[in-house]
Amino acid sequence: MTRTKILLADDHAIFRAGLKLLLETQPDFSVIGEAASGQDAIRAVRELRPDLVLMDVAMPGINGFEATRQIKADSPKTQVLALTMHENEQYFFQMLHAGAAGYVIKGAPPEELIEAIRLVTGGQAYLSPPLTRRLLDDYLSRVKEGQPAGDPLTEREREVLSLIAQGLTSKEIANRLAISPYTVERHRANAMGKLDLHNRAELIRYAIRKGLIDLET
Repeated sequence: MTRTKILLADDHAIFRAGLKLLLETQPDFSVIGEAASGQDAIRAVRELRPDLVLMDVAMPGINGFEATRQIKADSPKTQVLALTMHENEQYFFQMLHAGAAGYVIKGAPPEELIEAIRLVTGGQAYLSPPLTRRLLDDYLSRVKEGQPAGDPLTEREREVLSLIAQGLTSKEIANRLAISPYTVERHRANAMGKLDLHNRAELIRYAIRKGLIDLET
């Protein structure tokens, strides 16, 4: 029987130990390595060439997002399955953009994780049911409100990004939209996270492409 070679990337040693015990009860799984940080995961993939990396999102040093990007660049055939405590859609979108093929919440039952591993290594995608429900509800809400399908931003996030791209400060945006500067920063962070944007130049290019700012004005 061909075994799926798995690398565990998580900064909690006790969690890795329990996960290894669980996975090795399956006759078709083999845990071939462990990593306590993003840097370690990248190095281990280069050395071991696993079929799958179970990747935590929040780790010291290089986080799961950047580690996933580098792993997919170095070893495209290695699948990455996020295994994290974070149920926020923002984290899911960032892992998806980084190249992950699935996303499982740490509170999921063991059989769900085992199923997700088999699906992802079989070339399919997997998303934990709680996130699937949220994304479906969000999609239906956007359709109902007339927001373009496939656009991950809320209307307020689009407003904030548009005004940032036009050069307004957080205080100016807060005054214009009658919200607090803190709320402006929260919308900005959420939007840039969803879109995998890292600086103002990328934000402006996105805003132009999506018609959020008018080059004629």
